[in-house]
Amino acid sequence: MDNAAPNPSAAAAAAAAAGNGVQASGAGPEDASKQNLAQVTTSIQKTLGLLHQLNLTVSSFNSASQLPLLQRLNALVAELDTMQKLAEGCNIQVPMEVVNLIDDGKNPDEFTRDVFNSCIAKNQITKGKTDAFKSLRKHLLEELEQAFPEDVEHYREIRATSAAACSL
Repeated sequence: MDNAAPNPSAAAAAAAAAGNGVQASGAGPEDASKQNLAQVTTSIQKTLGLLHQLNLTVSSFNSASQLPLLQRLNALVAELDTMQKLAEGCNIQVPMEVVNLIDDGKNPDEFTRDVFNSCIAKNQITKGKTDAFKSLRKHLLEELEQAFPEDVEHYREIRATSAAACSL
């Protein structure tokens, strides 16, 4: 099993090279980006597996396990190199708040929830303002209609004509 660890790195590098070939053959940039992201995710999973194996080897270390330890370290370095090369093709921007939450040991979903709740609150404020302006417009038209009925009728005709022209 120790000898099998470096081979997935080579396979991931070959898959990355194949992925670049797919992009050059006419696949859309979005498809290539998704494929590249999938390859990075696979590399991350392999790295986590290698770290787990390395942890097991270190926790029960004796002189006989030195060679497997070195092989696993080499496999980890090779996989990290592959991951870095694959990640260069990914353009993902992570907000610093998310990184800070992860550093603090918190769930990054808290950031998503907070942003979502903030958007809902801002949307409700904006909707309230829109409704207030609609109410003001209606009230002003009612008052204007009492004072200037002909002008308001002419205004409504212009609005109707304008709305009909925009719908075409």
